[in-house]
Amino acid sequence: MSARILVVDDQEPNVRLLEARLKAEYFEVVTATNGSDALVAAKSQQPDIVLLDIMMPGMDGFEVCRRLKADTATRHIPVVMVTALDQREDRVSGLECGADDFLTKPVDDLTLFARVRSLLRLKVVLDELRTRDSATPDAGDLVDADPKAKPWALIVAGDERAGAHLQSKLPACTQSKVVTDPALAARVAVSGVDILLIDLTSPKFDGLRLCARVRSEAATRHVPIIAVVSPDEVERSVRALDLGVSDIIHRPVDAQELNARIRTQLRRKTYADRLRARLDESLEMAITDPLTGLHNRRYIASRLNQAVDAAANGGATVSVLIADLDHFKRINDTFGHEGGDAILKQFSDRLRGGLRALDLAARYGGEEFVIVMPETGLEEARAGAERLRAATANNPFSLPRGEAAKEVTVSIGVAEFAQGDSPDTLLRRADKALYRAKAEGRNRVIAGDAQTKAA
Repeated sequence: MSARILVVDDQEPNVRLLEARLKAEYFEVVTATNGSDALVAAKSQQPDIVLLDIMMPGMDGFEVCRRLKADTATRHIPVVMVTALDQREDRVSGLECGADDFLTKPVDDLTLFARVRSLLRLKVVLDELRTRDSATPDAGDLVDADPKAKPWALIVAGDERAGAHLQSKLPACTQSKVVTDPALAARVAVSGVDILLIDLTSPKFDGLRLCARVRSEAATRHVPIIAVVSPDEVERSVRALDLGVSDIIHRPVDAQELNARIRTQLRRKTYADRLRARLDESLEMAITDPLTGLHNRRYIASRLNQAVDAAANGGATVSVLIADLDHFKRINDTFGHEGGDAILKQFSDRLRGGLRALDLAARYGGEEFVIVMPETGLEEARAGAERLRAATANNPFSLPRGEAAKEVTVSIGVAEFAQGDSPDTLLRRADKALYRAKAEGRNRVIAGDAQTKAA
């Protein structure tokens, strides 16, 4: 996976060394030797990752990181502190100012590239979500999780004592559960947790296998995982990152550092969850009629195409209903558009209530509705249409001002797929049957004749 990486260090030899190592792995490299230049380069070049030294004259790395995370144009770029400092306070300070990780010089190549690959995978996902959510840029803020929320943490350790020790390091606001059986842990994770803390140092279970299983399940694919490893277990750390672990913390686990890493992961999860929710909402809006909540014309057309294609290739038959509320202009003239909208909504509710799980209904336009009934012959479809007609005619509609509209009826045309039908010809036959129902007095169901379909 190629990417553009910004290397920031005031020592020219360090810059050149990192640049050479990254280019050997086919990364594009941008460099800066001070904080001010780094901020300019990050904004103009939009790197995928920033490798940032801390000890620099003028503006140190902590301040550079804070400014990057405060700017809407750069706050989504992962930052890795690369420094000779190795004190707990330095790691915590780096994480609290927004850094995604903290690597100590001299940096091991395996560790560096594993962390870079891990952060790149994350950034690709978030960038895709941000791109799809570009119409609502205000959703792009990385914010702390709701302070009133109590996130659930699942701790997976080799025994209760080790689990309780890790549990004691968690933030006070966190709800947590210790599990020593990896199979049980996988089931608990699927039921809903906010973060996983997995002890990879335990010889009693294969923590890497559990990490892989959690990442393979759709329900837990995006749950942050923090892995506990020993400092000398470089290969295990690299393997964990390549399997999709979100972050690594070394033994002995420092509570303040763990809390900072958990906050980072929960903040990122909150942001990603919000983007996914907005994306789901926008996708739903794209296929939904805003007034009635039914599917819209575009969506029902695509599903009808699928059903007709399946039937034409030897699959189950399909029937189509077209329903039109009778004298709807008169309804609007009598009760106003507010009353007309109320009737459309209630009719849609009755329509939904009478459908089977496999049926699909859409508002086709105005007061006209289309229902696609897969695996349904003409007589069964006609019976379903008659139930809808009766539910409309026999039950008054409530109006916004407390009145009741007692004479609302619907006419319905029904047609079943016949060999040679296209979606358009099937709809035309149902529409022709609807016109007959209107012409013959309305408030009735007419089934179209497959033998008289349009050529």
